[in-house]
Amino acid sequence: MRTTELVDSFRHSAPYVNAHRGKTFVVMLGGEAVAHGMFRSIINDVALLHSLGIKVVLVYGARPQIDAALAQNDIQPAYHNGVRITDESTLKIIKQVAGSLQFDITARLSMSLSNTPMQGAQINVVSGNFVIAQPLGVDNGVDFCLSGKVRRIDSQGLKRLLDTGGIVLMGPIAASVTGESFNLTAEEVATHVAIKLKADKIIGFSSRHGIEDEFGEVIAELMPNDAQKMLTQLAEQEDVDRGTLAFLKASIDASRAGVPRCHLVSYEEDGALLQELFTREGIGTQIVTESAERLRRASIADIGGILNLIRPLEEQGVLVRRSREQLEREIEQFMVIERDGLIIGCAALYPFEEDNAGEFACLVVHPDYRDADRGSLLLKNIINQAKVRGYAHLFALTTRSIHWFLEHGFEMVDVEALPQKKKQLYNYQRRSKILRLEL
Repeated sequence: MRTTELVDSFRHSAPYVNAHRGKTFVVMLGGEAVAHGMFRSIINDVALLHSLGIKVVLVYGARPQIDAALAQNDIQPAYHNGVRITDESTLKIIKQVAGSLQFDITARLSMSLSNTPMQGAQINVVSGNFVIAQPLGVDNGVDFCLSGKVRRIDSQGLKRLLDTGGIVLMGPIAASVTGESFNLTAEEVATHVAIKLKADKIIGFSSRHGIEDEFGEVIAELMPNDAQKMLTQLAEQEDVDRGTLAFLKASIDASRAGVPRCHLVSYEEDGALLQELFTREGIGTQIVTESAERLRRASIADIGGILNLIRPLEEQGVLVRRSREQLEREIEQFMVIERDGLIIGCAALYPFEEDNAGEFACLVVHPDYRDADRGSLLLKNIINQAKVRGYAHLFALTTRSIHWFLEHGFEMVDVEALPQKKKQLYNYQRRSKILRLEL
């Protein structure tokens, strides 16, 4: 990577670092991901999340490892409705496998060798009895034996440990109030933990880059109802990735219970987790409770984001410079487009009540997002506001975007067509073109 590319990449990721700091992520690492060659890189990236101030709960599964261990011991795996039936001999093997993986993951997170991403990390990895289990019981005459489900989560205990700066590591074995051990699924543990912690994200892994449409293209974003339809379709396919199914099930339940973002990325691509979380467009699929992008009225908290957006154009002379103090006074006039906590577009409607008119001003869309016609979305919203206020027309001043305004129904007018107050402020040195839209 060239130096300029490195600098640009670092600058672009910085807002996401700030947005994620202090947030709680539940990372669901299935046994397939643990068995893959990229496992070590994934653990390094999880450690990196921790170093950036993100609170991490890592939940690991072990289905393929358990099946392999059972085969070595001549024990035939038994399932009912896709759920493992766990007798005492099976549970004994599961404990051995889960315990071994726990130590392996802990050792990896404890590594601090020079010339590795883990150098100087000093991470405390904590495991404990945060999950209280209960038996699944009997279904249609089939006894699940020691297969269980979550009964209760010690969310306060988890929060205390996360607040002290540790990574919480959780596996598929949990104890009951009677002192028995039960085999649970990683996706169920991850879902319940995320809900009880009011986590900001669940992150899952599959062999593919995300959930794909019928043309093999990754679907960037799904709402829970659409994800439910996708889950039903995929469950009928024979070659479906199990990690995808587990993620969909977990994310649908978590989203409907209030977890705002659930991400699915590939465990086969190095750095997929970081690309999903720290780049504008991501790389995988998100299940979201609401769209990652929304148009809303600006508030004082958006001042910094708006300044970051408009400063480059002010420096180029495309926009008239606005001070922070001026923006604070005028913030109620602004609308913004927010994506994942970042301001990627803005526009303002300045009132000229005495002339029954409004000014459409400070239209800016981030360069990386100009291909989806977000400027038109902002204009449409401002037009609707102007109509609600009963304005007769909307005007705009521009030095660069004349054709864009003409394409949206504006007409060129002269300075005399401006409201009296705006006419007095007109800068003849800038020679801005004046356009007007009759409402």
